[in-house]
Amino acid sequence: MKKGSELNRPLRVGMISLGCAKNLVDAEIMLGSLLRHGVEITNDATHADAVIVNTCSFIDAAQEESVDTILESVELRDAQQRGQAVIVSGCLPQRFRDELPKLLPEVDAFMGIDQVAQVGDIVTQALTHRAQRLEQKAAPKSRKKSVVSKLNALEKARPLDSAAADESLRGTDRFGQTRTVVTPSTPPSTAAPDTAPDANAPIVDVHARPNFIPDFDTPRFRLTPKHFAYVKIAEGCNHPCSFCIIPRMRGAHRSRTQADIVEEARRLLADGVKELNLISQDSTYYGLDLRPNHSRAISSPEKFTTAARALPADATTLCTLLRALNALPGDFWIRLLYTHPAHWTDELIATIAACPKVARYVDMPLQHIHEPMLERMRRETSQAYIVDLIRRLRAGIPGIALRTTFIVGFPGETEASFEVLRDFIRETRFERLGIFTYSREDGTRAAKMEHQVTDRVKQRRREHAMAEQLLVARAVAQGQVGRTMTVLVEGEASGKQLEKASVSSWEHGLIRSDDEHQTRLRGHFLVARGEADAPDIDGRVFIRAKPHQLPVGEFTRVRILGHTDYDLIAEPAA
Repeated sequence: MKKGSELNRPLRVGMISLGCAKNLVDAEIMLGSLLRHGVEITNDATHADAVIVNTCSFIDAAQEESVDTILESVELRDAQQRGQAVIVSGCLPQRFRDELPKLLPEVDAFMGIDQVAQVGDIVTQALTHRAQRLEQKAAPKSRKKSVVSKLNALEKARPLDSAAADESLRGTDRFGQTRTVVTPSTPPSTAAPDTAPDANAPIVDVHARPNFIPDFDTPRFRLTPKHFAYVKIAEGCNHPCSFCIIPRMRGAHRSRTQADIVEEARRLLADGVKELNLISQDSTYYGLDLRPNHSRAISSPEKFTTAARALPADATTLCTLLRALNALPGDFWIRLLYTHPAHWTDELIATIAACPKVARYVDMPLQHIHEPMLERMRRETSQAYIVDLIRRLRAGIPGIALRTTFIVGFPGETEASFEVLRDFIRETRFERLGIFTYSREDGTRAAKMEHQVTDRVKQRRREHAMAEQLLVARAVAQGQVGRTMTVLVEGEASGKQLEKASVSSWEHGLIRSDDEHQTRLRGHFLVARGEADAPDIDGRVFIRAKPHQLPVGEFTRVRILGHTDYDLIAEPAA
């Protein structure tokens, strides 16, 4: 509770955001909404009236990190500021909306993805709830190991939900229906005398199947540097991938209108943004749900191509969106992230080739190449289709850099099928590549499959696959030496960046490991990115220059002098 002069200051809220860029946008919307409510944002949790933990539940390791962060926040609260409210948002409460209040009773409120713009009201409710709790018996404390094991057990016990079990539901209105879960209690009409609502239980405001999508006027406080931004063009996913829990957490695919996205882009560019990173669960599906009578799933390439060709001339698609963004005035990049191989068309390839502001870069997770693995993963693509698509991309968009990710150790993956993947990595020579070890996500089809692979074998296969890619990456980097390229200057390179480049992502797998050649980087360097380098997940360009020599957040031309395993070394071009 506030005392003395504290009564006159605004509420202070801190936030910890975990997970992917899509989760980051949700965090930015929450912060923007809080600022509109007159709330003060703080980076110091000990001075915050409320702390929000925006969670990830993509794979087991991400889920464990989320639980760990929640319990650490609660422990800090209990030790230093007992009146502080702890609020949990994001994918974890979406996945376990009914169970979390019982497993984490010390949390004051749980909120879903649909509630990000209403976070101000939830913070107010959580603070009131926290004050009431302090006057009552303290809630029992949870333990990380117990919480994580119970969450896993709950997923094992529950059947696949109807949307996951029935592929025909994906893309339909019924798949996207929502149910609001309020503070758990028994309805008054049926409640027994000894089952009154527990006033000490956490507040819960989560939709079972989210349907929120932001618009350009949604409050947003950007957490990225001034020169780049993420633009969420759609939410949710209609794909039936057997290993993925995202459709259950994020709901059905739903696209923003093109005019709305273009207006947001226009405002971002006016604010100094030089790179628009387009994100969604499946960016290549953008607009297809906006067509009339979009009642059936079109996951496969054949169904998707047929549906795309049947669209009216004025229909909204990713192609029309890219052309509209490319037509905006200014010097900037448009980067396309999270594309699905099943949804590429010749028109999209031609559109990218014809739009000079669209970066020559494609993020397209393939997950595997061996035919039986693709079938078990329910990827809707064949080996022959993928090989032909890569050929068409490289032929149709000269200079394109392809980024992909693969999963090793998927149930049923044999040494022979892994060797097929390894040969494919060696032969295809992806400019950017990451490797996941398969994460057995309870609640997915793959979790119930026979022939699960041991962790030891998964790890060995990842190491072997990344060793193969390391040879490719060195050759790709060597091919850049002597060339001149345009880069976007990020800032001065820190000593830590120069000494060690160790970057990983829940969505992109292992990006790089320790690089013995980094020890050669001594002196003053600026760090930049080229068209082939997405923020946070790809390589960097280290420029031998001092901060005053090149403007941060602007494009410049550099000449490539050398390379490390995954990064380039350059100097300003004459």
